[in-house]
Amino acid sequence: MNISDAAYRVVSWLEHCTKAWNTGGEGIHSPYLFEWVRMVMYDTHHYYVWRDIEKRREAMLRAPKMIDYVDYGTGGKGNTHTRQLVSDIAKTSLEPKAYGQLLFRLVNWLGHQAREDGRKGLHIIELGTSLGITTAYLASADSSDRVTTFEGCPAVAEMARFNWAKLGLKNIECVVGNIDDTLQTHLTEQVDVAFIDANHTKEATLQYFNILLQHTGKKSVIIIDDIHYSREMGQAWKEICNHANVTCTMDLQKMGIVFLDPDYLHKHYKLRL
Repeated sequence: MNISDAAYRVVSWLEHCTKAWNTGGEGIHSPYLFEWVRMVMYDTHHYYVWRDIEKRREAMLRAPKMIDYVDYGTGGKGNTHTRQLVSDIAKTSLEPKAYGQLLFRLVNWLGHQAREDGRKGLHIIELGTSLGITTAYLASADSSDRVTTFEGCPAVAEMARFNWAKLGLKNIECVVGNIDDTLQTHLTEQVDVAFIDANHTKEATLQYFNILLQHTGKKSVIIIDDIHYSREMGQAWKEICNHANVTCTMDLQKMGIVFLDPDYLHKHYKLRL
């Protein structure tokens, strides 16, 4: 990361500290989103499956195995192969526990809403599998949910599959290859939840977002990780916030949550997790 992006990250973090708020939902004008903030973002319940997922995280952080690593996540073309320790990959690429558990609660909440509408099971897309820990959070809320996750590096995908097998998760499909090539060919139905944590460039992030938009409904939710990772990612986030199909966004500093329901008041929130 260059000096400009490093400075951007510091400034965006300080700005978030001064402008973001945590009022337990007060100030959220939509009744649905008010309840969402109260019951999803600030829910303090502990779910039993989290313990096993975190055990897999700890195992990855200690794993001495070396694998052939291909990184598309920072804009690479996948033509550079290195040998890396699984533990080093875990230290730099795994989503923090608090955000993984937020995604679990989000999927759990949306699943309840879907069942009230007479639908069974969500279709969840994840761009950027890494070692499969975040995927496990997305897939553990309900076994009737279907998770399709996309990963560029075959060796990393194999480690992710190992973790899912240890957790007994059977509702995950992993698509291996450059996401720029595989995403469109594997999207054939509506996406209820999408988590973008892949190529961290403005061009790729906007490309993924616009492709996913073609397969969303009014209740679909898109989450973008590392929205303030760099100046480019900050620009991508601003463009997404201003997109004609986006009605409401929540900036949590590390990730952004995008709502598409036209019934929501057009507003952008900065919140503390």
